[in-house]
Amino acid sequence: MTKENIPIQIFNWGPCVIKCKIKPEYRKMLLDEAKLNKADFRPRLAGQIDKETGYSDKSKQKIIPILSQYLGVYDQAYQQWTQKPYEKRPEYIMSSLWINYQKANEFNPPHDHDGKLSFVVYLQIPEELKKENQAYVGKSCGPGGIQFLYGNGPRECITYMSYFPEELDMFIFPAWLKHWVSPYKSNCTRISVSGNIHDSAPLNNIVNFGPEYIKDRNKRKNENNT
Repeated sequence: MTKENIPIQIFNWGPCVIKCKIKPEYRKMLLDEAKLNKADFRPRLAGQIDKETGYSDKSKQKIIPILSQYLGVYDQAYQQWTQKPYEKRPEYIMSSLWINYQKANEFNPPHDHDGKLSFVVYLQIPEELKKENQAYVGKSCGPGGIQFLYGNGPRECITYMSYFPEELDMFIFPAWLKHWVSPYKSNCTRISVSGNIHDSAPLNNIVNFGPEYIKDRNKRKNENNT
């Protein structure tokens, strides 16, 4: 029997998660601004991490122009993922921004976030941790890795994604998406910055992404309509 060439269509399914790279100078800025802020952010978080501090509104105003361009990239990726025409979104608002200094045996249990979108940027992944993760032979994300979980299905379903991040990596994902960070044994500090984004104003501590992001977003919309 002759094998037929059967056309197929593969449907995108599940949440849209993207990974991109920030510039090295942005890494320095995020680290420098974090040194100016000592506010303990742990009461607002799920992590079993001893040092997690929030950025001030003043620092946020410096960081917002950096992050806004990456959120614009997420909008484009989301359009490709859903295969739908561009939909005008309300103005994004950053409701929280904090930095995590994870050390040996600390971890983030499975959790989700408030808001529309969440993100994490990796500022420091020490060599000791890289070697520990490379030596890991299990099925999960391994020491110091991040894992996303969506749904609970049979083997034919891809319900999770695991990554061991590199410095300058940035992940943007739906805030409701369950995820966690594994502990490690190496005597070193893994540093990441996380934040939550709303498309309408939360009750407190809001900072708008401002006109530059809106201008860029409207430009993309016009390009898509031509």
